[in-house]
This record gives sequence, structure tokens and C-alpha cells, in this order.
Amino acid sequence: MSGVLYTREILRLAVSIPNQQRLDRPDGTAELRSRTCGSKVTADVMLGDEGELQDIGLEISACALGQASAAILGAQAIGRTAADISAVRDNLAAFLEGSGDSPGEWPDMDKLTAARDHKGRHAAILLPYDAVIAACADAAAKRKAA
Repeated sequence: MSGVLYTREILRLAVSIPNQQRLDRPDGTAELRSRTCGSKVTADVMLGDEGELQDIGLEISACALGQASAAILGAQAIGRTAADISAVRDNLAAFLEGSGDSPGEWPDMDKLTAARDHKGRHAAILLPYDAVIAACADAAAKRKAA
């Protein structure tokens, strides 16, 4: 393992998570827990007519890396679809696993580079994305059933 894991930039992001509250009447909700590290993320979403995120609520119980990842996601998610979020998540996962060249193009994604060599932290980093994707799937299933 090389480099400092909890950089100043990671810690700055960890304390600046936007949308860090549950929504009153979400279209979809998901609560996920990492078996690897115990991190937990609850995501609430409100979707527009085209499936784009109109509002998001996040409740995070994770290490600084998971919180930093949630901050990046929270800052960029509004206006995006579940497919958009999934593509960003998959790119980030590939980068963390060593098969991608870049963690992604969203602002501050490069700050997660320090975690690449720390496989035990990858689940916490990806968990916010997985929770939002699952909450979007919950909303879509509810719409289909209605």
C-alpha cells in the first residue's frame, strides 16, 4: 500500500455531503450495507417523468472514503438517470480494480485515487452509487405497479 489514504481533500469532501437528509415522500428508497466494512447507506429518490433524478436524500454511515464518495455523487446526481449513475459507478469500479485509466470525469473523482491500492475500502466507495441505483429501481418498480 502506498500513499496517504485519508488526504486533506478526502476529509474535506467527507464533511460536505449535500442532500444528507431523508426525503419526506420519496418515489423510491433503498438501504444497503457493505458486508466488507459495515458501511450503510440509505438513499431516497424523486424521479422526473423521464427517470431523471429530481431530488435525492442520503443517510450515510461510512468511513471518510465512503462519505467523500457520497459527497461527489450527491453533488452530481440531480438531473441524471439511473443509467447515468450506473455508468459512473461501473467506471469507478473498473478504475479501483485496476482495469480503468481514470476514476471518472465528475469533479473531485480524482480525489478517490488514493484508495485504489486499498481494496478493503472499495465497497464503501461504491456503496452510495449502489444505493441510489437501487432506490431508482425501487421507484421504477412502484411506477410500473401503479
